[in-house]
Amino acid sequence: MSTRVYTLPVEQTRWQVAGGGETVFTWEYDEGRDKLLNLYEKGKSRQWNSRERIDWSTPVDLDNPIGGPEAYVPIYGSDIWEKMGQQDRNQLFHHMASWQFSQFLHGEQGALICASKIVQTVPDIDSKFYAATQVMDEARHVETYSRFLHEKLELAYPINQHLKALLDDVVGDSRWDMTYLGMQVLIEGLALAAFGLIRDIAENPLARAVNAYVMEDEARHVAFGRLALRDFYPQLTEKERNEREEFCVEACYLMRDRFLAEELWQNLGLPVDECLGFVRNSEAQLQFRSLLFTRIVPTLKDVGLFGSKVRRAFADMEVLGYSDVDLDTVMADDERAAGEIDAARRQQVEDTIAVATA
Repeated sequence: MSTRVYTLPVEQTRWQVAGGGETVFTWEYDEGRDKLLNLYEKGKSRQWNSRERIDWSTPVDLDNPIGGPEAYVPIYGSDIWEKMGQQDRNQLFHHMASWQFSQFLHGEQGALICASKIVQTVPDIDSKFYAATQVMDEARHVETYSRFLHEKLELAYPINQHLKALLDDVVGDSRWDMTYLGMQVLIEGLALAAFGLIRDIAENPLARAVNAYVMEDEARHVAFGRLALRDFYPQLTEKERNEREEFCVEACYLMRDRFLAEELWQNLGLPVDECLGFVRNSEAQLQFRSLLFTRIVPTLKDVGLFGSKVRRAFADMEVLGYSDVDLDTVMADDERAAGEIDAARRQQVEDTIAVATA
């Protein structure tokens, strides 16, 4: 993606992280966990080409790129919003979509690097197998979001400081399980919820399809993290589990604050403190930020990182109730939604052919 579409100097998003960790070879090729190997088979069979699966000819209205309702705007209902004219509201819709999809793009590049690191550092062959399919998934996601930003939105934002801080920690940690925990469980778990919101409210078919197809892959990635860590974490000492729970607490607050979008309000010349005050306290935004944790909370419970510190943090964020979410059902719903979009597109093509040949 050309740097000309960035709202700020692209140098602000370029940094190097000293990633530690040993390269691990394993000669045990015949041992594997059935569930992980089944996930690997699914990962192989469900590869897709964004150039073929997505209809890139679909137009996007820059005045409302995803075709969402006004209530979707974080400052909707505020005094700032009420004073804005339609032109300014249209500009906000454009920049908000560009900011969101930019963060999705930057997060997917982080996932690409982390998946390749997992192939290198994880000790089990079945995990190496699946992580290899994820590397291809993440490359496809980076390609897809980059194309959407460049060709359709013609505008991009640098990486959010909270996401950058978390990626610094995840990529720089030498322990293989921390790569899983930070990326597969936390960053991708939250991203899935954000993708899902756009998929479910978007009226623009291109914005909806892009997120639905990426979600289909990401649901497998979160399942991969769950399966690997669920076997590993019972082997840790109490001290080691406490270290990981402290990391989870800090990471969850970072990710929640990422959606305050400080740089968006600043770049548009809006009163930043007033915007942040509204976003932090409005009922709609509190509900939105809580929905971001629908996958993270039950996943941490499932892998055994659900001690008192984690539960207190989730209670403070008012998301503890998500601990009983059935993750397998949610994953199946993500796959179903992508299948429905595929079916609708095939029907549209068939209808067009029928009309042309009548």
